Amino acid sequence: MTTPGPADRETRDEHVTKLIDAGEAGPWIPVTGGVEWRRGPYLVSTDPDRLDLAGTAGFLAGTYWAPEIPESVVRRSVQHSIAFGLYEGDRQVGFARVTSDRATFAWIGDVYVAESHRGRGLALWLMRCVLAHPELQELRRWLLASTTARGLYERLGFTALAAPERFMEIADRDVHRRQREREAASGGG
Repeated sequence: MTTPGPADRETRDEHVTKLIDAGEAGPWIPVTGGVEWRRGPYLVSTDPDRLDLAGTAGFLAGTYWAPEIPESVVRRSVQHSIAFGLYEGDRQVGFARVTSDRATFAWIGDVYVAESHRGRGLALWLMRCVLAHPELQELRRWLLASTTARGLYERLGFTALAAPERFMEIADRDVHRRQREREAASGGG
């Protein structure tokens, strides 16, 4: 019998398992389609076949950063990223996505934990798994944008841009509405 390590620590409170931050993601294992981490009843997996894309699209469509995003766009974004599903048993309860060249740069986006599962340490563990992914090591720069979880990201080492004047953007805030309208007009989605 082995003694559980720090990454296996958890507390149970009335049928809710809360993770205790161990300061690391814990060991990952290779699986068909990606890699996985396990802690108690929770799993983080990069296997795209496990993802509930309809549920993910539904959640993201209600966010401030991706309002009205169609499922077809979420599906395409997952195909061109490393997508991380967070699961309790077989039920997906969170998501994060990384767009990267896997050599120098990574953008983290679409991070969420279902409201029913917040306050359990899952967002921190999900992000530790993102940063521990074996194909995303020794990158020069990681970026993300957040208005609501900055404290979480600061715990992981993220800081405000050192030179925001160097960064520029093209922002099309209505793109997902137009995509949905096109899909509806063509009978798709």
